[in-house]
Amino acid sequence: MDYHSYEDLLANNKRWVAERLGEDPDYFAKLAQGQQPPFLYIGCSDSRKPLNTMTQTKPGEVFIHRNIANQVSLTDMNLLSVLEYAIETLKVKHVIVCGHQNCGGIEAAYRGTATGLVENWVTPIKDLCVVHREELDALPDDAARLNRLAELNVLSQVRNVLKTSVVHKAVKQGTLPRLHGWIFQINSGLIYELKLPVAEWKALGLLPDDYPA
Repeated sequence: MDYHSYEDLLANNKRWVAERLGEDPDYFAKLAQGQQPPFLYIGCSDSRKPLNTMTQTKPGEVFIHRNIANQVSLTDMNLLSVLEYAIETLKVKHVIVCGHQNCGGIEAAYRGTATGLVENWVTPIKDLCVVHREELDALPDDAARLNRLAELNVLSQVRNVLKTSVVHKAVKQGTLPRLHGWIFQINSGLIYELKLPVAEWKALGLLPDDYPA
């Protein structure tokens, strides 16, 4: 794979600006007026997930937070601030947690090869390995286990979203956005949506009774 040089980045930016202005001379003036994106996207930092490219969304349409292995940590002030701003100020309609296949963070947690701060960061995924060991061991090979672990991780992070104070407040106010769990298949480019255990989460009091099934 050929990569751009540093100089290419700035040259490409100028080309992009020229293209946008060619289509609409007021493009950037309109963009500067503010944002009201309907989506909050919480995804992995992996460089192979170009969100705006793979969803064909434009600047201003998606509010984005990314970290290694798309974690929703209840002690991460960065994530919590993004979530609060997205729900209370931007009033997003959808919160998406997106994992992906061939995720380095997932594999490092599964194989126990993570070191340093990354080892601490992926500890919740290692815990998932323990909790779901029987299910994972029943799968035919490591590739299938890693793919399933990526799914389990997304579901766990969506559940963590529901544990935050900002979401508790949104539930009380009747302003809870719709929640989604995605997996991006790098080898095909396709996204598939995971089925959330809505009935289970309602029974646990994590979702209001009127949340759509």
